[in-house]
Amino acid sequence: MPKLLHKNVLITGASSGIGEAIAIRFAQEGANVAINYYSGADRAEAVRAKVHAAASTVSKSAKDLTVKADVADEEQVKQMFAKVLKEFGSIDILINNSGIQKPAASDEVEMADFDRVIGTNLRGAFLCAREAIRHFLKRGGGGVIVSNSSVHEIIPKPKYVPYSISKGGLENLTKSLALEYADRGIRVNAVGPGAIVTPINNAWIDNPKARAEVESHIPMGRAGTAEEIAGVFAFLASDESSYITGQTLFACGGLTLYPEFRVAWSSGE
Repeated sequence: MPKLLHKNVLITGASSGIGEAIAIRFAQEGANVAINYYSGADRAEAVRAKVHAAASTVSKSAKDLTVKADVADEEQVKQMFAKVLKEFGSIDILINNSGIQKPAASDEVEMADFDRVIGTNLRGAFLCAREAIRHFLKRGGGGVIVSNSSVHEIIPKPKYVPYSISKGGLENLTKSLALEYADRGIRVNAVGPGAIVTPINNAWIDNPKARAEVESHIPMGRAGTAEEIAGVFAFLASDESSYITGQTLFACGGLTLYPEFRVAWSSGE
């Protein structure tokens, strides 16, 4: 039995990378999938075609749509939810996946870039979560929110300070919302990917030397795939995780295990 049969899901930033993989996996699990994007309508429609093909093998009545919105813009978020609700009738699952990063030495960060990263990664996650919770409370019966965080919730990332701040804030947002609404059947969790093969990481993926350097720090010895991360989202969105809330599940090949301590260099042995 598919894990998410007939569930209505909205996935932000779903036109590429992990968001695309989540959309396809959720369709394979029987969900009706709304694909949010901010730019690249052609890419979003290409993902929709893949979602439709995946869903057709599970349910002939499955629905899918694309919806453009900047998640950092409150009015656009409200319009996005209104469009999805008009098409699907309700929303059962929100996947907060939209995220951006822009590297720069911290003393050189432009505030416009800082605000854009925080706006998309943290403000956007809150705005979407707020609209989802409003809907869950009005409809009754609870709901599920799963956000795409990062190992950089807990691992500092110099030259990516706005990104790291946004992910640290996302951890607390997840815990705070989970605690506030747990007694009303609303579960809120996050996934913390490590180094994943997606377009946002092409700088090292396509450079054999750089990729070897990245993977040398991963205890499992390899980067992860978007499909592996999508599987974690499917688990946390499903009833198989019905007693889990307020948690970040790190899917990182062991990056959060302080891998440099594989050698007992600090013990004098």
